[in-house]
Amino acid sequence: MKGSCAKPVLFTCAILLILIVAQENRVAAVEPCDPVQLSPCLETINKGSKPSELCCIKVKEQQHCVCQYLKNPNFKSFLDSPNAKKIATDCHCPYPKC
Repeated sequence: MKGSCAKPVLFTCAILLILIVAQENRVAAVEPCDPVQLSPCLETINKGSKPSELCCIKVKEQQHCVCQYLKNPNFKSFLDSPNAKKIATDCHCPYPKC
Protein backbone atom coordinates (compact mmCIF):
# COMPACT_ATOMS: atom_id res chain seq x y z
CA MET A 1 0.00 0.00 0.00
CA LYS A 2 2.84 2.45 0.80
CA GLY A 3 4.40 1.94 -2.63
CA SER A 4 1.18 2.85 -4.45
CA CYS A 5 1.02 6.29 -2.77
CA ALA A 6 4.66 7.09 -3.43
CA LYS A 7 4.41 6.77 -7.22
CA PRO A 8 1.84 9.58 -7.74
CA VAL A 9 3.77 11.83 -5.37
CA LEU A 10 7.04 11.20 -7.22
CA PHE A 11 5.32 11.72 -10.57
CA THR A 12 3.85 15.04 -9.37
CA CYS A 13 7.24 16.17 -8.06
CA ALA A 14 8.87 15.27 -11.36
CA ILE A 15 6.27 17.29 -13.32
CA LEU A 16 6.74 20.29 -11.00
CA LEU A 17 10.51 20.11 -11.42
CA ILE A 18 10.16 20.05 -15.22
CA LEU A 19 7.84 23.08 -15.11
CA ILE A 20 10.23 25.02 -12.87
CA VAL A 21 13.20 24.30 -15.14
CA ALA A 22 11.18 25.23 -18.22
CA GLN A 23 10.13 28.53 -16.62
CA GLU A 24 13.74 29.36 -15.71
CA ASN A 25 14.81 28.74 -19.30
CA ARG A 26 12.05 31.04 -20.55
CA VAL A 27 13.12 33.82 -18.21
CA ALA A 28 16.76 33.40 -19.24
CA ALA A 29 15.75 33.76 -22.90
CA VAL A 30 14.42 37.32 -22.41
CA GLU A 31 16.46 39.92 -24.27
CA PRO A 32 18.35 42.36 -22.03
CA CYS A 33 17.03 45.92 -22.00
CA ASP A 34 19.01 47.90 -24.56
CA PRO A 35 17.30 50.89 -26.23
CA VAL A 36 19.85 50.78 -29.07
CA GLN A 37 18.09 47.59 -30.17
CA LEU A 38 15.14 49.80 -31.18
CA SER A 39 17.22 51.73 -33.72
CA PRO A 40 15.51 49.95 -36.67
CA CYS A 41 12.38 51.88 -35.61
CA LEU A 42 13.91 55.38 -35.72
CA GLU A 43 12.63 56.21 -39.20
CA THR A 44 9.12 55.20 -38.22
CA ILE A 45 9.25 57.22 -35.01
CA ASN A 46 10.61 60.29 -36.82
CA LYS A 47 8.60 60.12 -40.05
CA GLY A 48 5.57 58.01 -39.25
CA SER A 49 6.37 55.47 -41.97
CA LYS A 50 5.29 51.85 -41.77
CA PRO A 51 7.52 49.89 -39.36
CA SER A 52 9.84 47.32 -40.91
CA GLU A 53 9.70 43.66 -40.00
CA LEU A 54 13.00 44.10 -38.11
CA CYS A 55 11.52 47.01 -36.19
CA CYS A 56 8.56 44.86 -35.11
CA ILE A 57 10.87 42.02 -34.07
CA LYS A 58 12.95 44.40 -31.95
CA VAL A 59 9.85 46.01 -30.40
CA LYS A 60 8.59 42.59 -29.36
CA GLU A 61 11.99 41.67 -27.92
CA GLN A 62 12.20 44.93 -25.95
CA GLN A 63 8.53 45.17 -24.97
CA HIS A 64 9.27 44.13 -21.37
CA CYS A 65 11.57 47.18 -21.10
CA VAL A 66 9.22 49.95 -22.25
CA CYS A 67 8.17 51.03 -18.74
CA GLN A 68 11.84 51.26 -17.78
CA TYR A 69 12.56 53.36 -20.90
CA LEU A 70 9.62 55.67 -20.13
CA LYS A 71 11.30 56.60 -16.83
CA ASN A 72 14.24 58.00 -18.78
CA PRO A 73 13.55 61.58 -20.00
CA ASN A 74 15.78 60.99 -23.04
CA PHE A 75 13.49 58.23 -24.32
CA LYS A 76 10.12 59.27 -22.90
CA SER A 77 9.37 61.90 -25.56
CA PHE A 78 10.01 59.38 -28.34
CA LEU A 79 8.00 56.60 -26.70
CA ASP A 80 5.06 58.86 -25.90
CA SER A 81 4.84 60.08 -29.49
CA PRO A 82 1.90 59.13 -31.73
CA ASN A 83 4.33 57.40 -34.10
CA ALA A 84 5.65 55.13 -31.33
CA LYS A 85 2.08 54.18 -30.46
CA LYS A 86 1.48 53.52 -34.17
CA ILE A 87 4.45 51.12 -34.13
CA ALA A 88 2.94 49.29 -31.17
CA THR A 89 -0.36 48.97 -33.05
CA ASP A 90 1.19 48.01 -36.41
CA CYS A 91 3.49 45.44 -34.75
CA HIS A 92 0.64 43.98 -32.67
CA CYS A 93 2.38 44.83 -29.38
CA PRO A 94 0.08 46.37 -26.81
CA TYR A 95 1.33 49.69 -25.50
CA PRO A 96 2.04 49.12 -21.79
CA LYS A 97 0.28 50.85 -18.95
CA CYS A 98 3.06 51.66 -16.52
